[in-house]
Amino acid sequence: MRINKQLGMTLIEILIVLAIIASLMAFLVPMVTSRLDKAKVQETKVMMGQVMTSLNLYKMDCGNFPESLTNLIQESADCPSWVPEPNMKNVPKDAWKNEFQYSRDGNQYVIISLGSDGREGGDGYGKDISSEDIQ
Repeated sequence: MRINKQLGMTLIEILIVLAIIASLMAFLVPMVTSRLDKAKVQETKVMMGQVMTSLNLYKMDCGNFPESLTNLIQESADCPSWVPEPNMKNVPKDAWKNEFQYSRDGNQYVIISLGSDGREGGDGYGKDISSEDIQ
């Protein structure tokens, strides 16, 4: 009498395991991606809040808001009382590595992130994020 000792897995067993893994991935990847996008929106809002704080400190020092965000890190003719230490070390970008859009109008300003798509408008996670939304 001869006994077969099975030392490995059959092709069908391997295919079943691969099918189970593929099913799990199809279910989990969209959930993880959605959470990642949501985290990037929150990260962008936090960075935007830091820029807003720096803008308000700049106004306290200089009496007005800067012409551009680069004036937060380098001396400007706009600010006769420029302090040697800038309010920020560098101008941050949003979570998608895009520069913030900045405009000022007298005593008000608006900062905008163009969202995940990097273009104006959009919907979902591609929607623009404005400083007016988080004030």
